[in-house]
Amino acid sequence: MSYDDILIGIDGPVLTITINRPEAGNKFRHRTCLELFDALQKFRLDPQLRAAVLTGAGEKFFCIGGEHDPITSLDQSQVLPIIDVYQAIDTISKPIIAAVNGFAVGGGNVLHTVCDLTIAADSAVFRQVGPMVGSFDAGYGSWYLEDTIGRKRAKEMWYLNRKYTAQQAQEMGLVNEVVSADELQTRAAEVANEIATRSPMAIGGLKAAFSARHNGVSGQARMAHDQQLTLYLQTREAHEVSAAFGERRQPKTESFWS
Repeated sequence: MSYDDILIGIDGPVLTITINRPEAGNKFRHRTCLELFDALQKFRLDPQLRAAVLTGAGEKFFCIGGEHDPITSLDQSQVLPIIDVYQAIDTISKPIIAAVNGFAVGGGNVLHTVCDLTIAADSAVFRQVGPMVGSFDAGYGSWYLEDTIGRKRAKEMWYLNRKYTAQQAQEMGLVNEVVSADELQTRAAEVANEIATRSPMAIGGLKAAFSARHNGVSGQARMAHDQQLTLYLQTREAHEVSAAFGERRQPKTESFWS
């Protein structure tokens, strides 16, 4: 897939994805979502990539939400596929760090919230505007926001639609670290590279555990399949049972515990 709305950069084990629509506030449209999802799936499958940074082009906007086309029918192909992007960020077993370089508004605020960590420029601004513009997010943007900053703060953010500075966002737990704008990308890359030195299985297990709580059967399945089953398949027990099945004999169970 060729990309028009995003830029891709690779430096060692770190992937950088940049939403490249600064003239539109780095809003995500239908194509942007498809490109983000495609890039995230390639990130998932590339064994050389261990962490990713998500940011916006320019100095003013991280992302100010979605650009919805008029819906002319109930055809699901017309629905903005941003939930697929949120879900991918949340469930990929590798850490994704948001480098918020400017306004993170509406869906842009949700986008950084679902990332594992957020590093913000001191000029960044965070805001939810749904009730002001006839929109809302009743999923990742509410549940995960509540998990991150607490129930009352999340309701305040959604109901009152106030602007929050990077410092205020850090104080409420929405941001991990605030740096100067000219240091943002360097610092985000440093954090990503630091995480890339950690055990990938341990990081993947932790991420799956954090996301399983709100992901029902898919969250449990990812924990069981991607982590527990992957490890189990490397054990002598799994090898012996599989071999016994192929050889049409009973497995030597006494060897499992020795």
